[in-house]
Amino acid sequence: MAEVSIRELRNHGGDVVDRAARGEEITITRAGRAVAKLRAMSDVPLSAEALLAHWRQLPMVDPTALRRDVDAVVDATL
Repeated sequence: MAEVSIRELRNHGGDVVDRAARGEEITITRAGRAVAKLRAMSDVPLSAEALLAHWRQLPMVDPTALRRDVDAVVDATL
């Protein structure tokens, strides 16, 4: 896995994206610390089983708390 600094990504973004598109997984670093990964997007859609596996890993949502949070941010007169 290759590492690319933010500066190198800024200066050679097209080349870095081309490398990722060819299948290389690239770690983006800032001040020597890994902050992101760049990889090619999959052209193959996920199967129903894979989607369900991802869904099962999501945290549970408390609808009452969600409504309270939304009400605190959104103007009710809209």
